Amino acid sequence: MSRSLVRGFLTVGGWTFGSRLVGFTRDIMMAAYLGAGPAAEAFLVAFSLPNMFRRFFAEGAFNMAFVPMFAKKVEGEEDPKGFARDAFNGLGTVLIAVTLIGTLAMPLLVWAMASGFGGDERFGLAVEYGRIGFVYILFISLVALMSGVLNTHGRFTEATIVPVLMNIVFILAMLLADRMNWDMGLTLAWTVPVTGIAQFAFTWWAARRAGYTFLPGRPRLTPELKRLLVIAGPAVMAGGVVQINLLVGRQVASFTEGAVGWLSYADRLYQLPLGVVGIAIGTVLLPELSRRLRAGDHEGGRASFNRGMEFAALLTLPAAVALVVLALPLVQVLYQRGAFTALDTQNTALVLGAYGLGLPAFVLHKLFQPLYYAREDTRSPFRFALCAMAVNVVFAVGLMPVMGFLAAALATTVSGWVMFAQLWWGARHMGDAVRPDGRLKARLPRICLASVLMGVVLLVAAQAMAGPLATPALRYAALAALVGLGIVSYFGSAFLLGAFRPSDMKAAMRRQR
Repeated sequence: MSRSLVRGFLTVGGWTFGSRLVGFTRDIMMAAYLGAGPAAEAFLVAFSLPNMFRRFFAEGAFNMAFVPMFAKKVEGEEDPKGFARDAFNGLGTVLIAVTLIGTLAMPLLVWAMASGFGGDERFGLAVEYGRIGFVYILFISLVALMSGVLNTHGRFTEATIVPVLMNIVFILAMLLADRMNWDMGLTLAWTVPVTGIAQFAFTWWAARRAGYTFLPGRPRLTPELKRLLVIAGPAVMAGGVVQINLLVGRQVASFTEGAVGWLSYADRLYQLPLGVVGIAIGTVLLPELSRRLRAGDHEGGRASFNRGMEFAALLTLPAAVALVVLALPLVQVLYQRGAFTALDTQNTALVLGAYGLGLPAFVLHKLFQPLYYAREDTRSPFRFALCAMAVNVVFAVGLMPVMGFLAAALATTVSGWVMFAQLWWGARHMGDAVRPDGRLKARLPRICLASVLMGVVLLVAAQAMAGPLATPALRYAALAALVGLGIVSYFGSAFLLGAFRPSDMKAAMRRQR
């Protein structure tokens, strides 16, 4: 595996881990100030709206088509700057229109996200917060496009600093609001567009340093942009399907008071390993595979995929086991304070356990989707997403009368595994590109065994430490001890079983492309 690929995984993973930790600090503060009450639920729904459209237009769809085309133009020296400029102006024009329409139609959007809010104060608050923050979609979507340019050129650090910046601004805003006695919900709402401007300014500066100066201009429908739109179309629709899954989950949760907050707080914990591993793989692997396909290096592409799979399994499987086994201690220690009650802890832990079961599937999405997008095949993932959406809707809505809000979390997990199964089955025609090599075949079962052993150790230890975990003066030390025990037991058993060797990483870092 190339030195640049390893460094890319480590750089993006490291910065993403830092971002998730800072983001988690933000959520701990939000839970303490607002709990899972009306203002918290209203803000979470309002903030999810621009993020939902961001994933629809940019990170999850448009960029999946843009990055492979841009990477190939960079490799072939086919005016990549002109192509990036045209994409920037075209996307910006669409986003301005979406921002205006979305702001005016905010009551309808809130109803579509959480109709259970109707008739109480949460609905009015969500509409107010949503109108203030919806412009965030304009800034963050353009940030995603510029980040794609930076990632293609191997400038991973600049792109991964962006979410860290957002979380720092939120933390400072909450501290200031607490000191100045401002309304916390309104403060968070106004912080959303401020963070968008800050993220855009930083990424624009980083892109300029890389030789790309993005300035507003009249959009031009060039042949390359037309091809981009043709390729992006199914990806955008697939992104829309994913957002429908999120809508279903929030709709189910909105009929139980506090459930929107429980799902959101659990999601933040589950997003920590998903972001560190999944985003690192998706960010680095897509331009890497695209360049290797352009250069005809199929063996190099296969090696990159196999090492990505090994990297994903090594970190994701133990994280999934830990989220399931330690769901209650994690939520209890990290969230339960201030306005966040013991009932909130119990229900958030249930959701976290359900999400943990689906964590490997969602990381594998990030690994398998680049195989399709690097080949400019966006139609297959769209078809797969439609099937996964049907499973999600049937499961969430059908089991809501039986399980209540927990049906939404379990539906997310089940549909995630259905999506992965389709991605894996559909990739068979790619031949050797997805064939496991000898090293992966030997190490994957050992990684699974090491994860199970760690889970047993943590289960016994958590039961023995139930008292300290519930004692305010001891709970942080107790959780830290559990986490440390999990790390030592997993990596110790993985090393003894031969699941990994530190020398592999050192050799990969020394090896040239």
